[in-house]
Amino acid sequence: MPSTMSRGRGRRTISEINMVPFIDVMLVLLIIFMVTAPLIAPSVIDLPSVGRAAKQPDQVVQVVIGKDESLDLKIKDKTTRLGIRDIAAAVKNAQAGAANPAVVISADRSVKYEVVVKVMDTLQRAGVQRVGLSVQLANQAP
Repeated sequence: MPSTMSRGRGRRTISEINMVPFIDVMLVLLIIFMVTAPLIAPSVIDLPSVGRAAKQPDQVVQVVIGKDESLDLKIKDKTTRLGIRDIAAAVKNAQAGAANPAVVISADRSVKYEVVVKVMDTLQRAGVQRVGLSVQLANQAP
């Protein structure tokens, strides 16, 4: 119930909020944060790094995804155009003679990421062990 004041002729209610308790609580919280902030150790995130493998692959099979989402299989200097259904069998056949084979997927920058993931998923479901993505650094762009 609001308190009332009597002054002279009439009675008025005081409808003001007392800000002092609010300021006291905020100052206490500020002091707590200022004291505890230096004590909190920053967390360290271990990010993966791009490096060289211990043993280089004997044969690199390259799957190139063009702007029109066409798939080209490149083995050494020979390039063959294939469909998404035929790519896994062709890669398995190409890897059959190599002891340490690897597959690298290269895609045009305008290709949807979904197409790249679909090709990678197709290869992994077919049992291809080493599937990687080709990386081109920004300063080496054509």
